[in-house]
Order: sequence, then structure tokens, then C-alpha cells
Amino acid sequence: MNIATHMQRAGRSFANNPAVAVGTKILFNYATIADRVACLAGALREHYKLSRGDTVALVLQNCPEYIELLYACWHAGLIVVPVNAKLHQNDFSYILSNSRAKLCFVSPKLVGIIEPLLNDQLVSLVQVGDDGYQQSLQHKHQAIASCAPEDPAWLFYTSGTTGRPKGAVLTHRNLLAMCLCYFSDVDCESPWRSVLHAAPMSHGSGLYGLAHVMKGSCHVIPASGGFDPSEVYMLIESWPKLVFFAAPTMVKRLLEHSCDSDTSNLKTIIYGGGPMYIDDLLAGIKRFGAKFSQLYGQGESPMTITALNSELHAQHKHPRRMERLASVGIAQSAVDVKVVNENGQALKNGEVGEIIVRGETVMSGYWDNEQATAATLRDGWLYTGDFGAFDDDGFLTLKGRSKDVIISGGTNIYPREVEDVILLHPSVSEVSVIGKDHREWGEQVIAYIVPQSGSRLEVTELEQFCIDNMARFKRPKHYRIVDTLPKNNYGKVLKTVLREMEANEKE
Repeated sequence: MNIATHMQRAGRSFANNPAVAVGTKILFNYATIADRVACLAGALREHYKLSRGDTVALVLQNCPEYIELLYACWHAGLIVVPVNAKLHQNDFSYILSNSRAKLCFVSPKLVGIIEPLLNDQLVSLVQVGDDGYQQSLQHKHQAIASCAPEDPAWLFYTSGTTGRPKGAVLTHRNLLAMCLCYFSDVDCESPWRSVLHAAPMSHGSGLYGLAHVMKGSCHVIPASGGFDPSEVYMLIESWPKLVFFAAPTMVKRLLEHSCDSDTSNLKTIIYGGGPMYIDDLLAGIKRFGAKFSQLYGQGESPMTITALNSELHAQHKHPRRMERLASVGIAQSAVDVKVVNENGQALKNGEVGEIIVRGETVMSGYWDNEQATAATLRDGWLYTGDFGAFDDDGFLTLKGRSKDVIISGGTNIYPREVEDVILLHPSVSEVSVIGKDHREWGEQVIAYIVPQSGSRLEVTELEQFCIDNMARFKRPKHYRIVDTLPKNNYGKVLKTVLREMEANEKE
């Protein structure tokens, strides 16, 4: 069962459907993209000498080649490693090394960052769109590789409290189950005609692109390559039955943008990756109609734990409407979801505990990390590290995150990653990073720092150090220089006390 068979089928059954567009310009149909995929797969196996099970990294900004590269890798029996293009060079270096990528496709703007990372393992770098890429499209067709359902297909790098990213191994079975849940639980009403990739295709937007290949939808890439409210409104007017995945902060920016354009073409806005304020959601329903669908998932169970679809958003007269809108919905069809205590025993409705999940979408484990796999996958269940509670109707409400994840603009930021970088500064003795609620971004990063004895730290100095060593979206928004960090009797930093301190800070 190779997930790439869906592209082959689309090339035959939806041959004349538009497949990829940039802005309002259609680049090619499904017959053409299926042909391009088979040619690229041939180049991967014959020209680049890759073997079944090799890993190929995609360090790309959103571009029209993204979809064909995903499917070309699977067509050739390879494992794809999509990487967030906003990461720092240090992060790129670790992921490319850890995944053992032999080939990397890279956006033109990122060549200078990735090129110095070439080594005996990562031997080839291909700039998307250049002459070498175009020559690959002229290669003879490669027969599609036969894959078992449990074969790895996508390495989804998701960070953890250890400070190092971990590669969740998503199999062909996982990706198929995720797609089927999309249709049964998330975006349930036909027809599906176009999907807008305004969010990064290395994450949720790209994952949901797979479901749209199954239905022959057109993948629309904004001409800007990212998210711009005025452009999104223009594309909604231009494309029928348009669906897109958005972080809550993107929805908020759409609502704040003064635009009275017609949005009747809009089919669904799927939101997730962070909390949505109720008043923002109600404003969104007023502006666009009940065209929202929420998902709760993790990289370890991609896009698939619970969902609150548009039908549930539209239940205006339900007596518990507000409570339901504040929830993350009900369990998706391919998974079992429970809330348990510290002993793994199921809790009663209304009781808060850790959320665990099992089913066809749950990863097979972490890439080359048996210890992390054993800690996260127990007795067939994925322990999410998130806390929540079910109500009597099966709606799950999140209550907190055991791993202190900071979610800013829909992106997970793990304090340990930020702390490890700041501790490299020679004048820093201790640091603890927390998240603080922010109206637009959901949360923002705050760093509490203890200088080395006898050292004087300036905020401007810390800011420049982080600029030089850390991805922009991870950098603290405020630095608090303190004499000591609050700790318990065992020497553990009390982040709860830091949050109380932060609540009293005046900017």
C-alpha cells in the first residue's frame, strides 16, 4: 500500500482537473503532475542513486513543486523529511544529520544556509526550479514501488522537552488513516475542489494536501508564498469551494483586515495548533458563516485525535454551545481517546488527566530513539503529555500541557530548546523560559535569566545573541534579568512561580 497510488489514480481519473496553481494561474492538471511525479521518481532512483528506504529532505518554502516532490519520493519507495523552512541553521544541521538524509531539495533563498551542511552523508543538494531540477523532469518513468502499510513514509520532526527534535515515523497506513478521518470527521461535505496552502506545507497544510489529492482538488499556492490577509481574500473570491488550514492567529488577522469581499466561495477554514479565543471564533462565524472546523492532533498522531467540525460549529441553539466551542470536539473515527490518571487508569467524565490515544494514525515510534519511543508509546497507547477532560457527550476540553509547550502563532516552541541556546552565552548562569498569554499570537516567549557572578547582562546583548543562534519565532519577546530563580527543595525551577511573577510585570 503506497500512498503514492493516489496520485497515479488522480492522473487517470481526474486527468483534466487543475492540480496546482500559483495565485489564480493554473500551472498543470493531474495528468501532468502524475507524469512529473513518475519522472522525478526515476531521477531519484537512477540519477541520484537512492535506494528504497533512503531519506530525502525538503527544506522548502511553500512552492508549486512541494506536492510533486512528496509523491515522487513515495513513488520511488523513499522516506520524505519535510522541514520547517523557518528554522535556524543549527536546527537544519541536526535534522539533516539525524534523519540521515542523502538528498535535500531546497528553496533558492535557503541554498546559502543549507549548502555548508553538505557532507559524506548528505551528498546532494537540488535547488527547486533550477536546470538540474528541470532535467530530472525529463527522466524516464519509474515504476511505483511496492510498500507495506507499516513502511515509513514521512518523518515529522516534533520537538520535545529534551531540547532535541524527534522524528515521528509516520507510515503509509498512518497517512491513509489520516486522510480518511479528514473526510469523515473534519471536512465532511462534498464536493472538494480547491485547497489553499497559506500555512507551511511542511506541517498541517501539507499533510491535509494528501486528502485533496485523493479527491482531485487544485492545490493553490499564494503568489506571496505565505499568508497575507488581502491575498487570501482575493483567492477566496477566485477559487470555488476553497478549503485552507490556519493557525488561530491567522484567523484573527483575517478578521482584523478591513475587507468586505465576497466569501461565498469559502468552503471550510480548518483551525488548530493552538487555542482559539471564543470571541474571535464567534466573530469568524459572523463574518464567514459556520464554515469552521477545529482539529486536535500531534505530529505523533498527525491531525487526528479529536475534531469539532462545521456541523457542530453551526449548532447555534444547543444549550451548551459555548462549552462545545471551547472544546476540541470528539474523538476522530480511526482512534480511541481516553483521559487517564498517573497510573494509566481511565478517569470519569469531568475529571482532568493526561490524554492518551491509540489507533491507525498513531506513529510507529521515534526515528532512532528507542528510549523516547518507550516513554511515549505504552501498551499500544500514545501518551500525549496534554491534559484534558471529557464531558458526558464525549467532547474533550484541553486543560494544560504537561511539557510546558509554548504555542505562538500556531507553532510549538519548547522552553528547553530556547534555554539551551541562551545558556551558551558566557555571561548566563541560569535561565528558565515560560509562555505568557498574548492576544494575537496565543502566547509569547519570556526568558528569566540569572547572570554569571560578577557579569553584567544587557537585554540588547541577549537579543543579538539569540538572533545569531536561534530561529526568529523561538526568540524571547522579553528578557527578565533576576538574581535567582524560584526553586523547590529538590532544586527544580518553579515555573508556576515565574508565571505568577510575569502576571505582575508591566511592559
